[in-house]
Amino acid sequence: QVQLVESGGGLVQPGGSLRLSCAVSGRTTLSDADAAVGWFRQAPGKEREFVAAIRWLSNSPWYGDPPRGRFTVARDIAKDTVYLQMNRLQPEDTAVYYCATGVANHVASLNAYDYWGQGTQVTVSS
Repeated sequence: QVQLVESGGGLVQPGGSLRLSCAVSGRTTLSDADAAVGWFRQAPGKEREFVAAIRWLSNSPWYGDPPRGRFTVARDIAKDTVYLQMNRLQPEDTAVYYCATGVANHVASLNAYDYWGQGTQVTVSS
């Protein structure tokens, strides 16, 4: 089994920044060439949407529409941890942010991921 634990969420003012962490443990498949760790978010009443992902071995990042150049995804191989740096946050970024891992070609698809964390709340408000 694989466990993912998100952290770093909280309350931030518009224009502020947060860095989320996703610690991956257990019997992971990160050594697979197609292994990826993705970030998704879900606001109340909305579907879960793709935010960003990174290929573990190649360090290739992928970004969805919501970041609009404001987010950066990175990974630390030694710590089995993926980060999501979020800058210039806006109220519409308010959501529960989830990380997930899996082995697939389409990193933006929910179906690409086998394991999910419990999520961390990000609230952007003055």
